[in-house]
Amino acid sequence: MKKALRIGAAAVAVAAVATIGAVFNLGRTSDDYAVTPYVQTAVLKQGASGGEVKELQRRLKAWGYYSGSVDGIYGKQTVEAVKYFQRKNGLTADGIAGRSTFEALGMNDSVKVLDNNKGNQSNTGSSQYTSSDLYLLAKTIYAEARGESYTGQVAVGAVILNRVASSKFPNSIAGVVYQKGAFTAVADGQINLEPDKTAMNAAQDAMNGWDPSYGCLYYYNPAVATSSWIFSRQTVTTIGKHIFAI
Repeated sequence: MKKALRIGAAAVAVAAVATIGAVFNLGRTSDDYAVTPYVQTAVLKQGASGGEVKELQRRLKAWGYYSGSVDGIYGKQTVEAVKYFQRKNGLTADGIAGRSTFEALGMNDSVKVLDNNKGNQSNTGSSQYTSSDLYLLAKTIYAEARGESYTGQVAVGAVILNRVASSKFPNSIAGVVYQKGAFTAVADGQINLEPDKTAMNAAQDAMNGWDPSYGCLYYYNPAVATSSWIFSRQTVTTIGKHIFAI
């Protein structure tokens, strides 16, 4: 999704914001999707890139099948590692990570994506994002804002996407969500909750360009926030219990 779709009037302020990760409580869940980020069909092959590829590489490396960098790029070395894994596990050694390979690697989210999207191609509203990204965004929204209004949930999703679009933060949803120390939901395990349909819809609306936060990069609940730094951010709007800031 293009940065211009989400930043709007606060674009100048957003561009100037410092590179600091505010602490957020993010969530996830959904019966409609399950996935680990990146690649439109959720089948990975040479040329693919993103969070799902990183997870594939991480698992292959942990089990001794891959010795390269966990860089999220499905290159020749990753292809060969997948083939090696497939041969050792009685699978067709084609170097393509599909359902059987995901299942053997324990990548259950990716298996769910393939199963849930069978015969029903998902539309994330932008070719930049995949069903994996949508699911992770929905999980984050659910974990962090499931008690908020629908607009408040969309706003949380928009903040994450605003970070993706900002040069000050990682350039992927997975990178933003799992950035070290960025979201308490990752640390406390709420990221593992299953998102509901409302969170899925909110994630979709955020991806389609709705930004109730007006370009914010931070949000917090003043009743529970413990960082004095977050209170110094410029407030743009308040939705429910969350203050959205730049």
